[in-house]
Amino acid sequence: MTNGKMNPKVDEFLSKAAKWKEEFEKLRNIVLDCELTEEFKWMHPCYTFNNKNIVLIHGFKEYCALLFHKGALLKDPHGILIQQTENVQAARQIRFTNVQEIAEMEAVLKAYIHEAIEVEKAGLEVDFKKNTEYKIPEELQNKFAEIPGLKAAFEALTPGRQRAYILYFSQAKQSKTRESRVEKCVQKILDGKGLKD
Repeated sequence: MTNGKMNPKVDEFLSKAAKWKEEFEKLRNIVLDCELTEEFKWMHPCYTFNNKNIVLIHGFKEYCALLFHKGALLKDPHGILIQQTENVQAARQIRFTNVQEIAEMEAVLKAYIHEAIEVEKAGLEVDFKKNTEYKIPEELQNKFAEIPGLKAAFEALTPGRQRAYILYFSQAKQSKTRESRVEKCVQKILDGKGLKD
């Protein structure tokens, strides 16, 4: 039986779920058994402990998942935590494709959730990479040399905006594509805007 208090916004979210409805409901019951506070953040059911995010339930085309906000700090004895992309530093997912998988893993999921709560109680933090640890693509460095003020404008951006640009430019495999991406973003950088602004 669930011990946690249900949030009406999550009820509404579940009532509208076209896909993964049964899976979401099962995950919700498991998480609520762990006495977390049910909230609704980023358009998804989110569960907190002392106002700190612990887990989030979300669905994708191929799977639904339980996302641990500080999953990188969990021991993961079962090897089930997945890093969504190489750029995700803290969060980890446990993915499911049907409700049976969730039911079979209930005890394991609760153990992971309890460990995540202990991580939060201990005040542990993920050691994030600094932007200086990301290599600035040569094409951007060339633009810095070519356009006065571009480097200063780039360095004046928030660390998150700098990182977004570096990752976006670096993901292109060919130098020509990287150059094109840098060229298209020069004015935004000079205007102090981020990639998505």
